[in-house]
Amino acid sequence: MGQTDNKRIVLKFGSSSLTSPEGGLDRSKIQYFADEIAKLHERGEELIIVSSGAVAAGFRHIGYKSRPKQLHEKQASAAVGQALLMQAYNEAFARHHIRVAQILLTRSDFSNRKRIQNAWMTMEELIHHRIIPIINENDTVSVDELKFGDNDTLSALVANLVKARLLTIITDTDGIYTDDPRRNPEAKRLDRVDEINDYIWSIAGGAGTSVGTGGMRTKVEAARIATRGGVPVFVGRAKQPGDIALAVDGAGHGTYFSTHEDGLSMKRQWIGFHSQTNGSIIVDQGAAEALLHAGRSLLAAGVVGLTGDFHPGDVVEVVTQDGETIGRGVVNFASWQLRAVQGLSSEEVMKRVDVARPEVIHRDEWITLTNR
Repeated sequence: MGQTDNKRIVLKFGSSSLTSPEGGLDRSKIQYFADEIAKLHERGEELIIVSSGAVAAGFRHIGYKSRPKQLHEKQASAAVGQALLMQAYNEAFARHHIRVAQILLTRSDFSNRKRIQNAWMTMEELIHHRIIPIINENDTVSVDELKFGDNDTLSALVANLVKARLLTIITDTDGIYTDDPRRNPEAKRLDRVDEINDYIWSIAGGAGTSVGTGGMRTKVEAARIATRGGVPVFVGRAKQPGDIALAVDGAGHGTYFSTHEDGLSMKRQWIGFHSQTNGSIIVDQGAAEALLHAGRSLLAAGVVGLTGDFHPGDVVEVVTQDGETIGRGVVNFASWQLRAVQGLSSEEVMKRVDVARPEVIHRDEWITLTNR
C-alpha cells in the first residue's frame, strides 16, 4: 500500500484532551473529537483511536480527591474509568451512526509475536467493517507501572503495526517549541522536524499537567519510533471545528515529523521496538559502519565486548565503544560462545565453536536505531 492510496490514520488523545482539569470525563470534548473524526470517516479514511483517560475518568468515582500515585489505586481507577470512557465514545459516535470497538493492550502483548499478530488481525477485521478500534493500555493488569507514557509510545507502535499514513498526536499545546511558551514569550514553534537530533531532545522538556503522564519528551520518543517505521507524525492541538482534518491534511496547528524510511515488516518491528533484550554486544567502529551504512551482517571480528547472558534466537542491543546504541538484532551465538571468539575471523570462529552460521547477527535480522 503506497502512501498516496493509504487511508489509514492513527489518532491519539491524551488524558488532558479528554478530561476536565479536576479529573473526570469532559463529555463535550469527547463529542467534539467524535464530530471531527466522523468527517474523516465519511470521506473514507480508515481510523484507529489510541485513547488515554481511563484513570483520569475513574478516580473521582472511587472517591480519590486527586489522581492517585499508587499502582493499585491507578489500576482500580482504570477499571472504573475504562467503562465510562468507552460508554462516552460509544454515545458520541452513535450520533453519527459509527460503531466503535475496545482493544486493551499491554507492553507484554507487543513482546509476544503471536499475541500482537492476533491484535493486528482483529484491527484489520474491524477496519474492514468500518468500525473504529479504540485502543488503550490495559492499565488494570499492567505490572511495570503504567509504562506507555500516556499512550504516546503505544500510539507509535500501533501506527507502525497497521502501517498508517499518519500518526496524529493531539495534545494541549500546538507543537514543539524552542522553549516553554508558557514561560518564554520569545519561544518559537517548530513547524517541521526532519531529524530527531540532540537539539530536539534538549527542548522536549518534561511532563505537562497533573492529569496526564506524558510531556513533550514522550511525544518525541513516539515520533522517533513511528518515523523509524515509516510513519510521519503530527503533534499539536485541535480545539476548533476542522482542526483535526487540517492536521491530517498537513496544515494543522502543530509540528510535523517527517520520515524517509520505508515501513518495517512485523518481524523487524518486533526486533526493534517490542522484544525484550537479553544483553548487549559492543562493536568497533568498522563493524558499526558496516552495519549502518553497508548493509552488512555483524561478524565476530568486529566484536570487542558483550554484556548479559543470551542464547541463540535472543534479541540483543548493539552498542559502540562510545556507549551509543545503534540497533538491535537476533543473535546466533550464546554469550559464552561469543566471548570465546570475539575479535576472530569467521573461519577461526567455525573451528572453535559449534554454531549454525558464522554471522553473529545476520543483516536480515537487524534494525538500525540511530540517525547517523
